Amino acid sequence: MGKRRRVAERRKTGPAVVGGMIAVVVGGAGFGGYALYGGGAAADDRTAPTSATAGHEKKTGPLSAAEVTSAAERFLTAWQKGKATAAAAATDAADTHHSAAAAALLAGYTRDAHIKDVKFTAGARTGAKVPFSVKGTVSYKGASKPLAYDSSLTVVRRASDGEPVVDWRPSVVHPDLKDGDRLVTGAAGTPPVKAYDRDGGELTTAKYPSLGPVLDGLREKYGKTAGGRAGVELRVVRGKASQKAKLSDKTLLELSKGTPGSVKTTLSPALQAVAEQKVAARARASVVVLRPSTGEVLAVANSSHGFNAAFQGSLAPGSTMKIITSSLLIEKGLASADKVHPCPKTVTYGGWKFHNDDDFSIKGGTFKASFARSCNTAFISQAKKLENDDLTKQAQQVFGLSMNNWAIGVPTFDGSVPVQSAAPMAASLIGQGGVRMNPLNMASVAATVKSGTFHQPYLVSPAVDHRKTATASRTLSASTLSQLRELMQYTAAYGTAAEAMAGLGPDYGAKTGSAEVDGQKKPNGWFTAYRGDLAAAGVVQAGGHGGDTAGPIVAALLKAGG
Repeated sequence: MGKRRRVAERRKTGPAVVGGMIAVVVGGAGFGGYALYGGGAAADDRTAPTSATAGHEKKTGPLSAAEVTSAAERFLTAWQKGKATAAAAATDAADTHHSAAAAALLAGYTRDAHIKDVKFTAGARTGAKVPFSVKGTVSYKGASKPLAYDSSLTVVRRASDGEPVVDWRPSVVHPDLKDGDRLVTGAAGTPPVKAYDRDGGELTTAKYPSLGPVLDGLREKYGKTAGGRAGVELRVVRGKASQKAKLSDKTLLELSKGTPGSVKTTLSPALQAVAEQKVAARARASVVVLRPSTGEVLAVANSSHGFNAAFQGSLAPGSTMKIITSSLLIEKGLASADKVHPCPKTVTYGGWKFHNDDDFSIKGGTFKASFARSCNTAFISQAKKLENDDLTKQAQQVFGLSMNNWAIGVPTFDGSVPVQSAAPMAASLIGQGGVRMNPLNMASVAATVKSGTFHQPYLVSPAVDHRKTATASRTLSASTLSQLRELMQYTAAYGTAAEAMAGLGPDYGAKTGSAEVDGQKKPNGWFTAYRGDLAAAGVVQAGGHGGDTAGPIVAALLKAGG
């Protein structure tokens, strides 16, 4: 593709006055006119919010329709007239200590983004929320293009006096903005790139809708070295908070084309197409496919197209973490695949009482049986025999995780297994507590078990830019590795992963997981598996048990890979 995603024009409503709607029009020379449902004072009289005067009681209670539409009009009118300070004052930014940031972002809309001739059309409110569409023109050094997008604002009562004002957040100005981000029009920070799959086909969001963040990351990493020349564009320039979250700058509108460079990736067009199809059928699903023998990323897809949760997500991995924990217990002689291992209904450690799903127990069962059925207490019962940093070291030294040093070609979160104590340490053994992973991390875990050695995943060959890739300091013993594979194979054949993995054996292994999340009715469903020289992992957030939700996605990709 080579260029970042554009903001598509989604609404073609012209300025009109209908019940429950506001129309605010900005001309190049200034304010053109407005109309507000319910009537009111002239716009020029309402470019700053009304404050409670001495002796007046603080306003309370639910917002009326008139208060919502009036506050929305006051904010939009000030904004369209270029009165950034007044527009910021029509929000609750002062209450949240964001007055200066709000005024700067609103002022930059014209000054830095070079957006003019703006027309806001606000739709019918829903409670305190008012959607509005934006149409304008971006002009820079003789190049111009129309801009259109949708946004929304929410009206709240100001804490100091109860006056209705707009709840300030940068996404009101543009949905892609976060705290500290800016809108800027000018020569692109980096030239565009065209990205290609392993067979030479161009990767575009038209063909693979969820690859937008990946293509953005490739441009940021390789744009200056891939042989291209920058064009002129309107883009989101990320602030410190967004950079810390590893969000890339984003192109919103291209005024003049640059000359793209080219970057070849390891993606398989066949597997990428299947991955896109499978995650699209689920809300909040993500999946990654790797080649265990090399670490090559063969597919990555997310049902949500705005954030690459497959590479950058940070979620509790639930029982898929038991792969790493099992390798630790086997190495320390605390478990063995075919030896009897305790799996009681509950275990108490560090003041927390840990349960199995539906409080099941296995009497006289082996560790292999506990792994296959995902018995939590089989792992928690061993916590008292472990040091606080044992799991952290195992994740780092054997599986290459939690060191923040992966260099795959685009931004990633490389897993986190912090040193913990007492009950949180025990919870980390079953993928809860402070442990955080994403499908890339868990696909790598399955790949390490399959290959016997950690190979850092990569999307662009390290030979392209001679970057250093992450390594693990040691491998598992032949005995431990053999038992770990036995656990995963048994789970794929007879355990919680059997239904999803049916027909894919015998050279296979899998582990399911369910991770509880506070305030979420259903757990996040996880599934990681390998088959031949393929390894994959997926998560369906708030989906339920991993075998039922992420399992079919992962299994379909392993099958498609032959």
